[in-house]
Amino acid sequence: MLDLDNPEVQSLEAPPDLVRRPRRLRTSAALRESVAETHLRPTDFLAPFFITTGRDLAEPIATLPGIHRYSVDRFLLEVERALELGLRSLLLFGVLPDTWKDPFGQSAADPNGPVPTAIREARKAFGEDVVIYTDVCLCAHTTHGHCGVLKETPRGVQIDNDRSLPQLAAMALAHAEAGADFVAPSDMMDGRVGYLRRALDQAGHTGVGILSYAVKYASAFYGPFRDAAKSAPSFGDRASYQMDIRNAREALREAALDEAEGADMLMVKPALAYLDILARLRPQTQLPLVAYNVSGEYAMLKAAAQAGVLDEARAVRETLVAIKRAGADLIISYHAQEALAQGWI
Repeated sequence: MLDLDNPEVQSLEAPPDLVRRPRRLRTSAALRESVAETHLRPTDFLAPFFITTGRDLAEPIATLPGIHRYSVDRFLLEVERALELGLRSLLLFGVLPDTWKDPFGQSAADPNGPVPTAIREARKAFGEDVVIYTDVCLCAHTTHGHCGVLKETPRGVQIDNDRSLPQLAAMALAHAEAGADFVAPSDMMDGRVGYLRRALDQAGHTGVGILSYAVKYASAFYGPFRDAAKSAPSFGDRASYQMDIRNAREALREAALDEAEGADMLMVKPALAYLDILARLRPQTQLPLVAYNVSGEYAMLKAAAQAGVLDEARAVRETLVAIKRAGADLIISYHAQEALAQGWI
């Protein structure tokens, strides 16, 4: 054992390479804060909301502790709380009763649906203090739960890419006409960004932006969301249109195509298992990058915290910093309001 009291040991000189001591920059909390490379602000977050029909509803979602489905009136109260925390950006998802659904997702374009109604009411109540993004996808509106229109083929039932585009455009137009700032197509149909851009422009909505779910993987981490939005597919899976988890170069191609078609922002989804994709995409585009810290990632941390395995505050902060550090300009996270309210970030 080394005897630290031995004069010979005490007289040893530090090796030459210790002239450089990185620990000097970690000496105190104030110093660490002043040299930190990555910072989180309330305006870095998009807060997701599930909007449903009815009044005075705040339905807890069992698989997403602390998250609810809100009727429009209760949603407005939640937006007030979000604004008090410094949040400005909202991402809206519609949740519909089964009676509203059909094989083609026609309710997606209903101007009186929960999302268009929520947009109009939020715009009246909060004006330009909020930035409203809306998810554009047919899965919550179809009886089969897939993100596009189906067709029979010799190889069985498949998603009809091109027939899905007009339905998606009709949904985007309903949101734009209600007052959305951005529509966010999450369906992963080929060519949908260009199709939506043309439809929006021809209808006079040239100022409405497109946040493209450019890189969306066929992930196991979406389970709680599908419960929340009541949008699980009734058969098969979404591997024929969402990306293969093994592919990275394909992500760069998908993002480049969406940028060329007119996307204003690009998204990577999920976030944590795909930080490498964020980091690889960051130098390839000058557009803002958004990362979706998805429902399964949220639920994992909640479960670990409830089991006493993790310190939730530290784990959430570390997770969100990692996403920002990897290259995200904006983060969609179910933890956003709680993290800000509790001072975790």
